[in-house]
Amino acid sequence: MNTLTKVTVMPSLPKRIERLQDLAYNLYWSWTPRAQELYQELNPEIWERYHNNPVRTLIEVSQKDLQAVLKNPDYLERYDQVIKDFDAYIKQKKTWYSKQKQKLSGKIAYFSAEFAYAESLPIYSGGLGVLAGDHCKSASDLGLPFVGVGLLYHQGYFTQLLDKDGWQQERYDEQNLSTLPIELARKDGRELRVHVDILGRDVQSRVWILQVGRIKVYLMDTNVPENSPEDRNLTARLYGGNQEMRIAQEMILGIGGVRALRALNENIAIWHMNEGHAAFLGIERVREFEQQLGLSFREAVELAAASTLFTTHTPVPAGNDAFPMDLIDRYLGSWYHTLNVSREEFQELARHDQPWGPTFSMTVLALKLSRAANGVSALHGEVSRKMWNFLYPGAHHTEVPIGHVTNGAHTLTFLAQELRDLFDQHLPEDWKERVHEKDLWNDLDKIPDAEFTQALHDLKKKMAKFVRERLKRQYLRHGASAARVASAEKVLDTHTLTIGFARRFATYKRATLLFRDLERLKRIVNNPERPVQFVFAGKAHPADNPGKEFIQQIYRYAQDPELQGKIVIMENYDMEVARHLVQGVDVWLNNPRRPLEASGTSGMKASFNGSPNLSILDGWWVEGHDPVNTNGWAIGEEREYENLDVQDDADAYSLYDLLENHIVPAYYERDDSKLRHKWMNIARAAIKSVAPQFSMARQVIDYTKQYYQTLDARAQSISKEDLKAVRHIAGWKNWVRQQWSRLHVEAFSELPEHAKPGDAVKVYVRVQTAGIDPNTLRVEGVIRRQSDDVRTFGVLTLQSSQDGWAEYAGEVALPESGTFEVGARVIPYVSDLSTPLELGLIRWA
Repeated sequence: MNTLTKVTVMPSLPKRIERLQDLAYNLYWSWTPRAQELYQELNPEIWERYHNNPVRTLIEVSQKDLQAVLKNPDYLERYDQVIKDFDAYIKQKKTWYSKQKQKLSGKIAYFSAEFAYAESLPIYSGGLGVLAGDHCKSASDLGLPFVGVGLLYHQGYFTQLLDKDGWQQERYDEQNLSTLPIELARKDGRELRVHVDILGRDVQSRVWILQVGRIKVYLMDTNVPENSPEDRNLTARLYGGNQEMRIAQEMILGIGGVRALRALNENIAIWHMNEGHAAFLGIERVREFEQQLGLSFREAVELAAASTLFTTHTPVPAGNDAFPMDLIDRYLGSWYHTLNVSREEFQELARHDQPWGPTFSMTVLALKLSRAANGVSALHGEVSRKMWNFLYPGAHHTEVPIGHVTNGAHTLTFLAQELRDLFDQHLPEDWKERVHEKDLWNDLDKIPDAEFTQALHDLKKKMAKFVRERLKRQYLRHGASAARVASAEKVLDTHTLTIGFARRFATYKRATLLFRDLERLKRIVNNPERPVQFVFAGKAHPADNPGKEFIQQIYRYAQDPELQGKIVIMENYDMEVARHLVQGVDVWLNNPRRPLEASGTSGMKASFNGSPNLSILDGWWVEGHDPVNTNGWAIGEEREYENLDVQDDADAYSLYDLLENHIVPAYYERDDSKLRHKWMNIARAAIKSVAPQFSMARQVIDYTKQYYQTLDARAQSISKEDLKAVRHIAGWKNWVRQQWSRLHVEAFSELPEHAKPGDAVKVYVRVQTAGIDPNTLRVEGVIRRQSDDVRTFGVLTLQSSQDGWAEYAGEVALPESGTFEVGARVIPYVSDLSTPLELGLIRWA
C-alpha cells in the first residue's frame, strides 16, 4: 500500500530574496511592523543607520549574513506569514470601493507638495505631508482608483541638529536615489521626460514611480543632465529658496504633474489639490482643453474646474502662497498668449488685494479653478469661509461654498504592534479592514485591565529606551562628559506620568506655554509621590527664528537643575520619533492658539495607542473631545481672545489646573487590586472614540462620498452632447457679468404689526433685469434678525416679465420671536451650476 507523505517545499534562497525585494519596493511595509522586522533582523545597525530603509538594508547587508538569516526556521516562519499577508493584500478584490454602486469614470489624481510615508523617504516636513501619505495609504486600503503626484526632493527637508546651546542647526543630506523604493517611469523603452517652459528655458523632469500598496505615486525630478545647474536644483529641497524658487517648483508640480499623467496614459476623472501649491494644474488643463477641444478660455475654465477639488489647510492669510504680479508676468506671461486671454483676465483668476497692492494668490487660483473646496475640520471650515468671504461680496460667511472633511490618520501606520496583537485576541478577525466602524471598538471592553496595562507599559519602556539612545548620541556629538552621557540612561522613569509634545515649532503652537508659571510647573513635576515628566520634539522652519528660539528655551529649561530629567527635548523630529512618542507617552499635549490649528493629527495617533489628549479646543479636538466619557481633557474655553497675553494666561492656568486636579490624580489612582482601573477606562475611551471617527479610512470615505462621486457625476453630466452645457454656462456667465452692474432691484413686503413664529411674511420684488433672462435669476426674500444677523431665506416665484422688468412674489416664514428686518436679494443661477454662489454675484434690494 502506498503512503503519501506531506512535504513542505521551501522556496529557493534567490526566490526569497526576490520576494523581500518586491516587498521593499512597495511601501506596504511602512504600515506593517512585522514586515519592518524582517529587514531589521538582516542587520540592525544598517537598518538604523539608513533610517529604517529596507531597500538600503538589502543592498548593504552581506550575502553571508543574508543567507544565514534566510535559513533560520524562526525567521522563515515570520517571512512566510508576511509575504502571505502582502500577497493577499495586493490581490484582494473585495474592497470598500468594489462594493460601491457608484463608480468613478476614471482615477483620482491627488497632488501634494509633500508626502510622508516613511522616515527613509524624507520628502515631507510635517503634518501636511503625513496627511497626504496617509491619504494614499487609505486609498490603497479601500481600493480606490487613485494616483498621487508630487516632487522628489534630492535633499528632502533638513536633518535637525541641536548644538550645545540648544540652537537648531540644519543639515541637508543628498539622497542616494538608487537605495530608495522607487523606479523610473519609462515610455517606449526610454526614460520618460516631462517638459515645462520656465523663463524661456525647457526644464525637463524625469518621473519616479513609488508603489504605495495598490496605488502609484508619481514624483517629478528635475535633477537631470539636460537641465542647467539652476534648474537641476529646483527639486533639491522642500520649502527651500525664495519666491522665484517656489513659483518654479509649483509650475513643475502643477503643470509638469498633469503632463506626466498624460504621458503615462492615466485616465483621470477627479483632480484633487492638497493645498494651493498644486493650483497651476488648473491652468495646464485649461490649455489642454483650448488646444485639443477648441474651447474658449472661459469654456475651458468651466470644464477644468468641474472635476477639481481643492483642500485648504491654512487658517491664516500669511500661510497661503501669494506672488507679486510682476513675478507672474515674468514666469507666466507667455501663458497669456497661449491661453488667448488678456493679462488682466488671467491675473483676475488669482487676484487678492492686499494693503500693499494686488497679489497672485495660489489659494484664490485654486478656489476659482475648482468646483468644490473644503477645510480640514469643522472649525477650520468655518474659519476658511470667513477668510475667503471677500470672494463672495454680499454673501454671509456661512454661505461661502467651502465645506469640510475632518482629517484622520492612517491607523495601521501608527498603531503599535503590541496593541495590534492585543486587538487580534479580542476584536473581530477583520478589524483591520473595519477601523472606521464605531461599533467594532466596543470590544475593547473585553480586554482585561492587567493585559491592557502591561501592553501600554511595554510601549512606554520601548519609547524611553529610544529617547535615551537618541539623547546619548546627541551628547556624544557635543563632546559631553562621561557623566553627561551616562545621565541619558536615567531620563524618563517608566513609572512616572509622561506627557508628550511633538510637532512643528511654529510660534502659534505655543510650545513654551507649559513654562509660563515656572515655579508652579516645578511643583507639579517634582511632587515626590506623584511626579510628572515631559518629552518634547519638533523642528522649526529654517527661516523661522522665533520658532528656533522656542526650541532653545525648552532646551535650556531642560538643563535647569530643578527640571533636569523631567523636561526632555529630542532633536530631528521625524516619522520614527513620532511613532515612538505617540505609542509610548501617557498623555498627548497640544496647546495651539485657537483658532489657528486647522486640524492637527498627532493627537489622533496618540489616542489610537491609548494616550488621551490634553488639548486646546481647536482643530479636530473640538469634534473629538468627549467630556462625558472622559477620553481626554480640554484646555481653556471654546472661544477666541483679542488680547494674546490674556489668552496665554488663561490657557496656562487651565493647563496647570487640569494637571494638578484631574490628570495626575487619575493616573496615580489604584483600586483595591492595585490596578489603575480609572486610567484604563480613560485610555479605552480615547481609543473607542478617536479610532473610528478620526481614522484615515473614514476621511477618505468622506471625500469619496461628499466630493469625488459628486464632482464626477456633475462633470460627466455637463460634458454630454459635445459639451453643450459647458459652452452654455460659460456664455451665460460672460453675459451676466457684463450686464450685472445695470441690474436694479426693488423690494416690498406686507409686514403685520404683531406676528408669532411661523407666520408668513409676503415679499414682492421688481427687478430691472438688464437683459438677463428672468428665469436665470434666483430671487430670495430675506428675513434678518437685527441683533445677530441670523437670516431666513425664501425663494420667490417669477410672476411676470415685460419691458425689461420682472416681478417675483412669495412668502418667508418668521423663524422665531424678536425684531426682524425684511429684504430681498438676487443671485444669478441655473441648475447646471455647482452652487448658487458660483459666480460670486449678489444684488441686495
